[in-house]
Amino acid sequence: MDRRSFFKKAAVTGVGAAAATTLAAPAIAQTNPKLTWRLTSSFPKSLDTIYGGAEDIAKHVAAATDGNFTIQTYAAGEIVPGLQAADAVSAATVEMCHTCSYYYVGKDPTFAIGTAIPFGPNARLTNSWFYEGNGNKLLNEFYATHGLYGMIAGNTGAQMGGWFRKEINTVDDFKGVKMRIAGLAGRVVEKLGVVPQQIAGGDIYPALEKGTIDAAEWVGPYDDHKLGFYKVAKYYYYPAFWEGGPVIHAMVNLDKWNNLPKNYQAALTDACAFANTNMMAKYDMKNPVAIKQLVGEGTILRPFSQDILEACFNSAMDVYKDISSKNEWFKKIYEDQAAFKREGYLWMQLSEYTYDTFMMIQQRSGKL
Repeated sequence: MDRRSFFKKAAVTGVGAAAATTLAAPAIAQTNPKLTWRLTSSFPKSLDTIYGGAEDIAKHVAAATDGNFTIQTYAAGEIVPGLQAADAVSAATVEMCHTCSYYYVGKDPTFAIGTAIPFGPNARLTNSWFYEGNGNKLLNEFYATHGLYGMIAGNTGAQMGGWFRKEINTVDDFKGVKMRIAGLAGRVVEKLGVVPQQIAGGDIYPALEKGTIDAAEWVGPYDDHKLGFYKVAKYYYYPAFWEGGPVIHAMVNLDKWNNLPKNYQAALTDACAFANTNMMAKYDMKNPVAIKQLVGEGTILRPFSQDILEACFNSAMDVYKDISSKNEWFKKIYEDQAAFKREGYLWMQLSEYTYDTFMMIQQRSGKL
């Protein structure tokens, strides 16, 4: 081979490679831009379970993008009050938030379905409806009318029915009770005489302590113990028929979402899916320990009676019928979820229910 010819070809090849590298660099920069977003949470940092979901999202997005996409998390009140998180996202004050959709029922009752409605599906069926059913599609069509894009990013599982200063033995005992209760559950129990109050999580304890409210629901044993409710109300009821599988959403400003590179959209979607699974795992680990602590510290556990549950169920059906007659968005999404729920519980009563019931009998008899 002619040495001069060889070196000439090598030089040309080298120049070509350098040019390719030069051309590729801007393309890489465009798909992996340096971005810093702010996320405002509806929850205080003291609640490592719920607030921790936002931190999970930020950590996983950063890891998936080699630190190019950074999400800074802020607790409720650091930028805006907890119950105004989605409003801040709609207004583009911040790029995203971690919140409960039902905090915004004052704008439209359809927001409630995004988190949980009384006698809705449990956590497992809720996940299935969002991921494999029409949940994500329908809710995001609705959220878009408010400038939002939502991804489920947490679930607490079935919650407790709340803390009461007095026993609730009959439906009549609800009359006149001032209760902190979120979402459409307030409208349901209001028909039975309750005076519903919408109060952010961090403000519940002082309201109970001062007697501004007579009762309050939040989440379950672990979070409720952290917030100290057992010190100011001794009766702890179950279950929260209004929150069988409540979702916490990551909501993103719709324009910001649409302008986000596709690989960053994928990273954020995957991060939210992890937060969703991880939050449920945390609660299933922490609640059994916390419920024993609460009982050991004087908490009195009480189930809602069947009469109370039936009365609340009937009230809920009336509320949904009334809203559906006036609100097309609510009607469309509610009916889709209701159909999904009917089929889901048809199967679960054969599988999960019978298995879990047997295993709970073994637990009670001390065989596990």
